[in-house]
Amino acid sequence: MSTNADILIHAEEGVTTITFNRVEKKNSLTAAMYAQLADAFETAAQDAAVRVVVLQGDVAIFSAGNDIGDFLNQPPSTPDAPVFRFLRAIAGFPKPVVAAVCGPAVGIGTTMLLHCDLVYAGDNAAFSMPFVNLGLCPEAASSLLAPQLMGYHRAAEALLLGEPFMAEAALEVGFVNRVVPPTECNLVAQAQARKLAAKPLSALIETKRLLKKGQTTVVVERMAEEGRSFGRMLREPAAREAFTAFMEKRRPDFSRC
Repeated sequence: MSTNADILIHAEEGVTTITFNRVEKKNSLTAAMYAQLADAFETAAQDAAVRVVVLQGDVAIFSAGNDIGDFLNQPPSTPDAPVFRFLRAIAGFPKPVVAAVCGPAVGIGTTMLLHCDLVYAGDNAAFSMPFVNLGLCPEAASSLLAPQLMGYHRAAEALLLGEPFMAEAALEVGFVNRVVPPTECNLVAQAQARKLAAKPLSALIETKRLLKKGQTTVVVERMAEEGRSFGRMLREPAAREAFTAFMEKRRPDFSRC
């Protein structure tokens, strides 16, 4: 088990479980947490004892996305920023990744799931990608992967309006594998992970490689393009108004943006 309170890492019988453990802050992610996540995935990729990684949060919250205060103090301004390191690490991870999602999954809390192989949702899960509402553009190659997975119109609705879609809607479009009671979600993900861990690692890796063949390079390129746009838009009036309004707890006014 890791000693950091915000990210817990536990390895057992070939399964490395990464738990978001900042529940008092709705599991919002800081730059330090992204660095830990990147390190964990990079280490797991090289460790032959690790066959599967599980991502999970709390029964009431998966992740509220970026910690806004930390994000504004340490904006991801370079390709080596911790958030981009994490996204490249999970996108290129060669072994199966299983996610258990209960409660809200906001922003990167949703887009990271596009890089998981199996996703199990509690019936209280609510997915949202509200980048436009913050004066920003999609990240994590979600502008590429969401339309592929959900179809263009569903993805456009999710990305342009930024409104939440619930667990059953996510199941309908293939965003998640199964919807279960929240108290069972982590258990189901662990059970599936242990099934995978009992299989030959070489076969798991090769099957995942074939499933994603031709996609990895395109995903990395889209991530880089989104990152450049994201960084530029972060400095523009719409984002400044959105974040100022958030901090002042008022509705943003985009009439001049």
